[in-house]
Amino acid sequence: MTVVQALIAFSVAAGLLTVTPGLDTALVLRTAAVEGPKRAGLAALGIGAGCLVWGAATALGLAALLQASALAFTALKWAGAAYLVWLGIGLLLKPRDRFEVGDAAASRASPLGWLRKGFLTNLLNPKVGVFYVSFLPQFLPAGVAPAPFIFLLAALHVAMSFVWFAALVGATRPIARALRRPAVVRWLDRTTGAVFLGFGVKLALSRR
Repeated sequence: MTVVQALIAFSVAAGLLTVTPGLDTALVLRTAAVEGPKRAGLAALGIGAGCLVWGAATALGLAALLQASALAFTALKWAGAAYLVWLGIGLLLKPRDRFEVGDAAASRASPLGWLRKGFLTNLLNPKVGVFYVSFLPQFLPAGVAPAPFIFLLAALHVAMSFVWFAALVGATRPIARALRRPAVVRWLDRTTGAVFLGFGVKLALSRR
């Protein structure tokens, strides 16, 4: 897989994962609906900063691990594959019927408080790190330095998230209505589950 092919494949997969509703989507939608677009934008910036911290930690730690030994690579490969397959099967068999956006009460927090809230939402969520460790190595082309390329993928994911968050802020009500439709949520969960399952199998069959 070339660098261009890796970036294209990652963009497609990460794009789908970005629009699948989760904690970050809920935080931005709720903030936009209750606090306004400025504070929602600050929350989105905080979320992106948290992802970049996890991306940097993943890039450095994963690069060292991949260079350590064949045993370390094999352990990482099977752990990541099992995690992705488990997530994929769960989403395929038990997709959600709804995604609660919620109508949180207005907060008295300062605008920078929303930046901090978005940052801590991701920084204190170990699932982000586990996901990055499981997902990002599959898009590492042969002969490319692991650390900078993996961090580049994390940065690309953050950039795509910012585009999605901007769309959320700009169209809060219609998007919130769409995410309350059971058919939409089930379709997103099942599609994402299929992606997880496929990449989990691919990771299990990969070689160093």
